[in-house]
Amino acid sequence: MPMIDVYAADDLFPAGSERELAARLTTALLHAEGVDSPGPAHTHNTGAYLHRMSPSTVHTAATDAARTVRVQVVTPPGVLSRDGQRELVAEATRIVAEVCGDPTQAQRTWVLLTEAAEGGWGIAGTAYGRAEFASLLR
Repeated sequence: MPMIDVYAADDLFPAGSERELAARLTTALLHAEGVDSPGPAHTHNTGAYLHRMSPSTVHTAATDAARTVRVQVVTPPGVLSRDGQRELVAEATRIVAEVCGDPTQAQRTWVLLTEAAEGGWGIAGTAYGRAEFASLLR
């Protein structure tokens, strides 16, 4: 199942917006994967983590306390087509800007898409690959 990590200055998103951000990003990711009707295996196993950091820990080469956001998505191998990648990057960027309440945030939002290696992550003692994911979703 995919994982979503959002790294941002702790004051960038309004207090109490964590659930909205997680739910919207999860929905966007599953849709980009082609899952239009997620079942319990999808909704209970797609993790979204918001990492709020002190503004002084976020930098660019030109700026201290940068107002950048990093969204990193890890998926099983091959689940995102090229169109799915484009869709997810655009949608995640839009969601971040909307939830933080600043349309210009889109220009400072990075979305990194990563595929786990076959069998490259596990839960409950099982290293998941294509066969294990297929079995889980049946």
